[in-house]
Amino acid sequence: MYLKKALTINEQIIQLKERGLTINDDEEAHYLLSHISYYRLAGYWWPMQEDPKENHIFKPKSNFFDVIALYNFDHELRVMIFDVIEKIEISLRTKLIYHLSHEFDPWWFQNLSIYQNVPEAIKTLAVLQEEIERSKDTFIKEHNKKYKDDLRYPPAWKTLELTSFGALSKIYGNLKNTIKSKDIIAIEYGVVNHTFLPSWLQSIAQIRNYCAHHSRLWNRNLPGRPKILSTAPKPWLTHIPKEHEGQWLYLHLCCMKYLLNIIKPKNQLTQQLKSLLSKYPNVDSKALGLTENWIDEPLWRVS
Repeated sequence: MYLKKALTINEQIIQLKERGLTINDDEEAHYLLSHISYYRLAGYWWPMQEDPKENHIFKPKSNFFDVIALYNFDHELRVMIFDVIEKIEISLRTKLIYHLSHEFDPWWFQNLSIYQNVPEAIKTLAVLQEEIERSKDTFIKEHNKKYKDDLRYPPAWKTLELTSFGALSKIYGNLKNTIKSKDIIAIEYGVVNHTFLPSWLQSIAQIRNYCAHHSRLWNRNLPGRPKILSTAPKPWLTHIPKEHEGQWLYLHLCCMKYLLNIIKPKNQLTQQLKSLLSKYPNVDSKALGLTENWIDEPLWRVS
């Protein structure tokens, strides 16, 4: 039975000090804890504790304001990654609409015969229906008014503009492997064929959710490992992280960088990541999975 009671902010500060965390400015700590919850910060001080599962005693020289610096680093990291994912999302939406509307028709996404898993496709279509009904966008209202007798969804170039990245990745991944557009899109992204891209998109969709909900990325074990190209038509990695290293952000970030290099060739992601790490020198980059010479990899040398 869970018996712990809620602590006041002053009690939180006292408890942290008793456990060995140095707090040099109680007033500033009180202010910060009034805006950032104790439990949210716990994810950042967890590695600073000698026995995080038992007595929660901090290692020597652990400082509250180092925790805040790490929290701020993670925030800036999420903002940077979210900007990358936005570009990938818009590009994927564009390619799905364009290629499949030409291969089939503007209502291809409602055609259940093109999907591997029909029940999963029906679930995705139900989500699309909810988004259409909820939409306040003028182009949807005007469409429904003008074509009220047409019981189909609005065409792909309207409907999919309302669709989340998660739904887009599911639509692409669920397409039958015989659908020509599935390979065409993968080839245009330099990912060889449809074998690899679905797992990349699934990974990115998961990370997007973490960013959208302000969840910690630093020192997080990410679910799933994207299928990795052994060779690639575009600059890639000379050192592929080992199986157990795929849980860290770095490998997922490499997939994003690879796609971004095609979507926006003159991107600044390498410089942005390098600058962020320089701004927070106390951050352990190994907790992101970064290899020692990551910046020398062909993938990251591309500006």
